[in-house]
Amino acid sequence: MANTYTQIHIHTIFAVQNRQSLIRNDWCDDLYKYITGIVQNHNHKVLQINGMPDHVHLLLGFRPTQSLSELMKYVKQDSTKWINQNAFVNGRFSWQEGYGAFSHSRAQVPQVVKYIQNQEEHHKKRSFREEYLDLLEKFEVDYDERFIFKPVT
Repeated sequence: MANTYTQIHIHTIFAVQNRQSLIRNDWCDDLYKYITGIVQNHNHKVLQINGMPDHVHLLLGFRPTQSLSELMKYVKQDSTKWINQNAFVNGRFSWQEGYGAFSHSRAQVPQVVKYIQNQEEHHKKRSFREEYLDLLEKFEVDYDERFIFKPVT
């Protein structure tokens, strides 16, 4: 795309199916590297990735050569296949349908990076559901309560 100049920063959040805590410390770094590779293979840039046993945060430097929904389809589809091929979980692993995506200015990137890096500390104070609802409200995203990630019971 000659003469196309952009600066697009997208923070995505996606959860394990049924919000199960399946992402273990002994392989999460490899998962993050694998997801980074998927993103890079689609010519985007990972600015930060981290998460918890039940969800992942991904901050992207996003190019307008592909739709976000298509990229997320590949991220979730290919990482699911990789997790299952490596038998990291008992049974079949899958990501929950859907994701959250929030845009940020360049000036906000350092704050978002720090926020993603500090997920463990952050979730000592609030649940994933609370975090997600806060982001939806902060970004004024209309949502249907029926389709919000349900707490694990």
